[in-house]
Amino acid sequence: MLSPPELDSMPRFAANLSTMFTEVPLRERFALAADAGFEAVEIQEPYDLPAGTVARVLKECGLDLVLVNAPGGEAGLAGIPGAEREFGNCLKVALDYAAVTGTGLVHVLSGIRPPATAPEACEGVLVKNLRQASSKASSLGITLLVEPINERDVPGYILTRQDHARRVVKAVDRANVRIQFDFYHCQVSEGDLSRHFTEQLPLIGHVQISDNPGRHEPGTGEINHDWIFDLIDRSGYKGWVGAEYTPARTAQEGLGWFAPWRGRPVT
Repeated sequence: MLSPPELDSMPRFAANLSTMFTEVPLRERFALAADAGFEAVEIQEPYDLPAGTVARVLKECGLDLVLVNAPGGEAGLAGIPGAEREFGNCLKVALDYAAVTGTGLVHVLSGIRPPATAPEACEGVLVKNLRQASSKASSLGITLLVEPINERDVPGYILTRQDHARRVVKAVDRANVRIQFDFYHCQVSEGDLSRHFTEQLPLIGHVQISDNPGRHEPGTGEINHDWIFDLIDRSGYKGWVGAEYTPARTAQEGLGWFAPWRGRPVT
């Protein structure tokens, strides 16, 4: 079990309802997350549930929905040449949904590079789409996120490395376009977690965790989450940390890592 926190502050954890509590339908996972002590949740694609329904359930359970993914297939469309109109339609769905549910973050997936398409072409489309999308999102108070995803899990993904994400976000140059830093993806692709997190910090809008191998809960693999949580505290990062992992057994059985942090005041 991970060590109890010794600092006065703490990471603020959000349960990912697309990967946790999956023994029950999505509608029922909100209450399980609240009962487990989470104050916020994130959902990859909640669109099977009407936004109004989700807003009511969030209020009933005393939860915030902090993040959704924009729809567009498993890997997204934002960097696919020729898919600009479809991307715009999918983004509108996500922004409308986020506005109703009070969600402040929308993860925009870059997509899988089409065969015979140059990486530079995909990056150019990604930057252009993000610039255009940022104005629509900004008017709603929403931040857009791009995430480097490892190629082992998603072969051919357009955005795979931290320096690449940083280059894209700097090229977009909009205050509401940020990086989603996932310690798991960084570990698989590059390692050197502390350095990458620290270097990306000025551009990070959201953080996610899971262990490796297996993408299970913290404490089941090689990542030292005592160190990671302390690093997040010391960094001054004030956003949410999404628990985007697949429980090794059930979500309830795998919450030992969270027990020391449950109910601890945030400063």
